[in-house]
Amino acid sequence: MRTFLYVLMFSGLVFLACKTQTADKTSTFKVWGNCDKCKATIEGSIANMAGISEKNWDVESTLMTVKYDSTKVTLEQIQQTIAKAGYDNDGFYGDDYAYGKLKECCQYERKPFELK
Repeated sequence: MRTFLYVLMFSGLVFLACKTQTADKTSTFKVWGNCDKCKATIEGSIANMAGISEKNWDVESTLMTVKYDSTKVTLEQIQQTIAKAGYDNDGFYGDDYAYGKLKECCQYERKPFELK
């Protein structure tokens, strides 16, 4: 009987440990922008999204690296949110109205967007 209880407790712990694991992913994609103000806006646009644990937009390379829980948010949702802030990226064309409201130093040269 005692062995059965130990097996039952161990099984419960294994089940709980498996249940709490997250599906962390890291993705890197291009986001057009120019300066440190762009960095603040781009990173700030996804700051409150559930599931994002790390975000970094590099001014020099214009690459965005995001670590996120894919059970809570998708890469597509992240890219759409950044586009809504006015920034073109590999997945979506930035919102024209939001782009027009960006500071002059943040208005990067927009290129024609090719649908994938």
